[in-house]
Amino acid sequence: MNDELRMNNYLLILKSTVEVYVHGTLESSNNDVRNALKENLNDILTSQEDTYNKMVSYGWYPVNNVETKEITKTLNKVQSGN
Repeated sequence: MNDELRMNNYLLILKSTVEVYVHGTLESSNNDVRNALKENLNDILTSQEDTYNKMVSYGWYPVNNVETKEITKTLNKVQSGN
């Protein structure tokens, strides 16, 4: 397994873990548990961002810039319900 594949797998794990922590935080009825989950969620979000940025820097996660007119077009479409 090469580094790119490892990083990609790690990023997928982080994304899945974020979902677990978000749901746990939302459903927690205990303030101490909720706060612990929120703190861990922030840590995982930071790791996800760091991993993403590293992958982008290596060219392993291509980023395509979208023109403003395309964003506006999509936003208008969503807002109009079409």
